[in-house]
Order: sequence, then structure tokens, then C-alpha cells
Amino acid sequence: MQFKVPQFLDIEDKIFGPFTFSQFVYLAGGAGLCFVLYKLLGFLLGFIPILAVAAFAVALTFYKPNGKPFINTIEAGLKYMTQNKLYIWKRRKQKITTTNTTETQKKDDIINNRNTRLTNSKLQDLAWSLDVLDSKKEDK
Repeated sequence: MQFKVPQFLDIEDKIFGPFTFSQFVYLAGGAGLCFVLYKLLGFLLGFIPILAVAAFAVALTFYKPNGKPFINTIEAGLKYMTQNKLYIWKRRKQKITTTNTTETQKKDDIINNRNTRLTNSKLQDLAWSLDVLDSKKEDK
């Protein structure tokens, strides 16, 4: 006995002409809200709100950023705006007090001594002193 395996599960059925049910609801809801705004505000005052509602309804119906419905993008944006955010790292400014200048100078001297680089002549002096010490050990 053979069973038919359903295919194309991610494609919605076209119910109202070329529109799916959700697309039809978005268009019908947008048209209805535009009609209500027209009756309440008139054409001159309601032109901009009607245009905004119509653009939003058309975007919900047809616009698919990254192949996903626009309503998913709106949902993700609203969740991001309403949820708490976790900041793991925040940079803090350190306050510097200048109470004792001698202590800060000592600290600066210590830091400068740690960061000194070995120049070529210092390396040669160090190598020569090591050679001399090695030769003294061999003489004993």
C-alpha cells in the first residue's frame, strides 16, 4: 500500500483569487481602516493617515525581507524594544586624584622601568657578561 507524501508544505493555499487568507485579511483590514479614516477625517485631513495605513497594509501583504513575512520583522522589532537588555561589558571611566605627586611619580617610574626595551647595545652587553660568567665557571 502506497501513501502519498505531502509536498510543498511551506506554500500557503490561494483562497481569494491570487491572495492567501492572511494576505486577504491584511488588505481588507487596511482598506476598512482607510475607509473609517476617510469618513472620520475627510479627504484633506485624512490623506496622510490614509496613505500611511495603506502603505502598511501593502507592506504586510507583499513585502518579504529575507524571504520571511513582514509581520515577523515587526514582531521581532517589538520584542526587542519591550524586552530587557543584558549588557555584559560596560566601560567605566576611572577617576584620577592628584593628592600626592611624589607617589604618582614613583608609580610612573616603576611603570617606565617595566616597559623599557632592550636595544642592540644592551643585548650585546648582556651577551658579553654571560660569556664572561661562563668562562669564569670553566676556569674553576
